[in-house]
Amino acid sequence: MKVLITGGAGYIGSHCNRYFFEQGVETIVLDDLSDGHPEAVIVGNFIQGDFGDKDFIQAFLVAEKFDAIVHFAAFASVPDSVTRPQRYYDNNVTKMLTLLDAAVAAGIKYFVFSSSAATFGEPQYIPIDEGHPQKPINPYGMTKLIGEKILADYEKAYGLHSCSFRYFNAAGCSHDGLLGENHDPESHLIPLIIRAALNKNKTLKVFGNDYETKDGSCVRDFVHVEDLATAHYLGLRYIMKNNVSEQFNLGSSDGFTVLEIIKAFETMSGIKVPYEIATRRAGDPAVLVASNKKAKELLGWKLVNSSLEKILETALVWEKNKRY
Repeated sequence: MKVLITGGAGYIGSHCNRYFFEQGVETIVLDDLSDGHPEAVIVGNFIQGDFGDKDFIQAFLVAEKFDAIVHFAAFASVPDSVTRPQRYYDNNVTKMLTLLDAAVAAGIKYFVFSSSAATFGEPQYIPIDEGHPQKPINPYGMTKLIGEKILADYEKAYGLHSCSFRYFNAAGCSHDGLLGENHDPESHLIPLIIRAALNKNKTLKVFGNDYETKDGSCVRDFVHVEDLATAHYLGLRYIMKNNVSEQFNLGSSDGFTVLEIIKAFETMSGIKVPYEIATRRAGDPAVLVASNKKAKELLGWKLVNSSLEKILETALVWEKNKRY
């Protein structure tokens, strides 16, 4: 099997590229390096390029004869999408259409899509399953929902089967410290906790302590990035075997408050985390927890690395010894 991984020099994409390669899949990573790091492509082949460049991507897909595409190359910051929506609709929708049209023209029949829990908006019930209404409340979530709708139409019209994964919170780093999380700017909770702990000049902001949760801080659902990589492989195999399209929520079906995660890190590492309580951020739900029942039942997906301790341990090793 030969697979194109767009955005494979990024956080989740690089772990996915490695896992696919370890399963015997021939991989080529395509990344424009606007957010990714070439050092993160530790296996397979890497090409720097723009998946939204029509002439390039059409010629590239025809020449390489891929069996499938795994698409990670999207802008993914909720606050940035609010202030710069054009950037998100262009990259996450318009360029995705260019990629899909090139895939159809090249005869590619299978497409794995990196979607988001942001498609759901404010939760109406917990845990959030695949039947939960999708009502995004920011441009980022809307672009991901549009992507899912486009894929449904492209299956009906062109026979392009897809698997969409809605992440809740990807976390942790590779077991051997070779791959990790390095966004600029960083907005994810766990690396921010660790950076505050390691750098005495930084103070972590906890946004809100007056939610209706056990300690007043938000509850979030975390899955280790290596377990996410496994899910993408299983999802691709599933749609190829059955010639269907599917959507899955990828979460732990459990959750921790922000203050619980801080305390767990302090217990695990023996390092204090300096933090201060800040006002709530607009649009932050009190609780976001996913049901993973469907992924477990249909894909046989297992959470091997997603204990909070394992997530924190691998993230700490990475932050101490970053390679890129």
